[in-house]
Amino acid sequence: MVFALPDEVLKRGNVRASISGDVVEITLDRPEARNPQTPATWTALAAIGALLEDSPEIARVVVIRGAGTAFSAGLDRRMFTAEGVPGEMSLAQLTRLSDVDLASAIAGFQEAFLWQRRVPAITVAAVHGPAMGAGFQLALACDVLLATAEATFAMRETSYGLVPDLAGTHPLVTAVGYSRAMELCATGRVVSADEGYVMGFVTRVVEDLDEAVAEMALSICATPPGAVEALTSLLADSLDRTRVEQAEAERHAQVQRLRALMSGG
Repeated sequence: MVFALPDEVLKRGNVRASISGDVVEITLDRPEARNPQTPATWTALAAIGALLEDSPEIARVVVIRGAGTAFSAGLDRRMFTAEGVPGEMSLAQLTRLSDVDLASAIAGFQEAFLWQRRVPAITVAAVHGPAMGAGFQLALACDVLLATAEATFAMRETSYGLVPDLAGTHPLVTAVGYSRAMELCATGRVVSADEGYVMGFVTRVVEDLDEAVAEMALSICATPPGAVEALTSLLADSLDRTRVEQAEAERHAQVQRLRALMSGG
């Protein structure tokens, strides 16, 4: 068991999870194939997310990374074949579902990419090597995206006749704007970490990824409990508010922080 999750759920999805102090590390763990993703991967990630939402005290920082030389090469290409991935539905089998059932299945997949901005912990994508398709969308799901200079990104779905459907279009458009997001998604071209930083979806390009992640986690965990956690919802929800509404949210959040500080909480 890891965080009260059955080991078989994580192993089937090729996902590892560990905790050290207030930091949870989630690792996509099929390095020999550059950490491709399948529905089992998304089931494992969604299960971890559900646990962190139900028990927010578990972590103040959540780091998502890939084992080996890549973050994630995206969807497992076997999903496109008639045989598919053993034990999982292929894309051909999924399309035999009704429209309602297929949309429901995709909604389930999307849960692996939505919880990162719902939990009070700061979620950090630690990206080295390729982050393609679903890998790019997983990195975009996080609050912060740290990348090495060797990291590369691409939204490859249209190259296969599909559209990005793992909740990645909203953070991408928010970060880079409509026109740039359209160009990236329509062409599927590969973007370097430096270009991603200039565009705005990469938070910082770092030389030593492990060191940068450790320093960020240390800084966050050194803050008084409650402040960063309140900040996550304040900033995430700002996208759906006007400036006046956001100012109101700021003052209500500050009232709670001031009372907690004065009461020793």
